[in-house]
Amino acid sequence: MTARELDAAGVHDPALRAAYTRCRELNARHGRTYFLATRLLTPRQRPAVHALYGFARWADDIVDDLDPALAPEQRARALAELDEELLGALRTGRGGHPVIAALADTAARYAIDPAHFTDFMRSMGMDLYVTEYPTLDDLRVYMHGSAAVIGLQVLPVLDTVAPREEAAPHAAALGVAFQLTNFLRDVGEDLERGRIYLPRDRLAAHGVDRDLLLWCRRAGRTDARVRAALRELCETTRGVYREAEPGIAMLHPVSRPCVRAAFVLYRAILDRIEAAGYAVLHRRAVVPRRRRAAVALGGLAGVTASRARGALTGDLPRVPGHSWDRTEDRTEGDPVERAPVEPPKEAPPTRRRGAQRGGVLS
Repeated sequence: MTARELDAAGVHDPALRAAYTRCRELNARHGRTYFLATRLLTPRQRPAVHALYGFARWADDIVDDLDPALAPEQRARALAELDEELLGALRTGRGGHPVIAALADTAARYAIDPAHFTDFMRSMGMDLYVTEYPTLDDLRVYMHGSAAVIGLQVLPVLDTVAPREEAAPHAAALGVAFQLTNFLRDVGEDLERGRIYLPRDRLAAHGVDRDLLLWCRRAGRTDARVRAALRELCETTRGVYREAEPGIAMLHPVSRPCVRAAFVLYRAILDRIEAAGYAVLHRRAVVPRRRRAAVALGGLAGVTASRARGALTGDLPRVPGHSWDRTEDRTEGDPVERAPVEPPKEAPPTRRRGAQRGGVLS
């Protein structure tokens, strides 16, 4: 986290500044698309978004990326300990672990509903024992906590020009769209973990089951039945993007370029899946770096246009209960000068959700 971002966010306590910096490092290392999009936010907003990502990533690691020898019961205990620490931090506004401390501070500053974190942790617990979902409705129960609430957590940070309750369903839908995209992109990797995040009835309608998916994974081939099922699920996911899209215009102008960039980049993953003939069981569909850079440049142009229209005056978004000097915000809160167009180099992704949960996050 840069000093400029932390100063703009009103974070002055040295321990908290270090905590937010830790969360930013997690985002930069693990969330390529997500991190790139956050560079289009104002410096004031970025620490909060990084804190939300950092916590989601930490919980995600407990579920999947710790010592592979750990039994589900051991992971469940670790998750329960995290949940207990989280609840205490949300009550007091303080936490012992840096990630928890940053999250608690963000939740307090933006008055984020604690129920969103409770729902998130419940879905994380499901990952320890549930390996497939009979129907899309069953999967949506899981995605409410693992994806929809991520959109709802971030919404107060982004702020809106429409009533927040009107924008909330679109924010939730965007989280679900991102995660469905991740499920389609990472179906092969999830299969190796013993999980299938595609509705069993939708697969069965095309004659697809776990054994056929495993055969495609091992053989490096895509059966026509699998291709048909993935085609249908891609169309379903595009429908969720259509539900989400009207919400972008409901956001404050300073937040729209970031969300629009994430929207375009994640939806482009579906294009890559389709262009590859749905061959995702043995390879990962990736949006090329050049395309990501082009979208970032387009987002940067949107930020510049908002500034020219006078939208970046510091009026919104603001932390509840805090006042901001508008003159300072025009110079220090403006992301235009230093927003990079190339994403940072990172370690290869290790899991499907990549903390955005938010589908939002990887």
